[in-house]
Amino acid sequence: MTPILQVDVADPTPPYEQLRRQFVDLIGSGALPAGERLPPLRQLAADLGLAVGTVARTYRELEAAGLVRSRRGGGTRVTASPARPAGERARALHDLAVGYARQARLLGADRDAALDALRRAWPAEG
Repeated sequence: MTPILQVDVADPTPPYEQLRRQFVDLIGSGALPAGERLPPLRQLAADLGLAVGTVARTYRELEAAGLVRSRRGGGTRVTASPARPAGERARALHDLAVGYARQARLLGADRDAALDALRRAWPAEG
């Protein structure tokens, strides 16, 4: 089962790139392991309200990066779950933090409240 994917129409980032980033994150985290089949183009396009060509471009970009492999009649499957380089991981964390901070401010939370919520949400080590 593929985790939920979302496209934010208010985001200036093109939809294919939003999807590509989400798939890269899911593959890199292991949420989409090697061998996992991605949804068919038409199905994902319909689910997200996108043109089939938009999803096809996402899949082509993922294939060019070596993360998936497409076969006629066999669908598109994850080929690898590469470890993220430290710089890419730091950039991804920064992007997530910026989004979280923006949403927290929209809720009217101050910095301390947002950090407290993050600390409470973080699983205890052990």
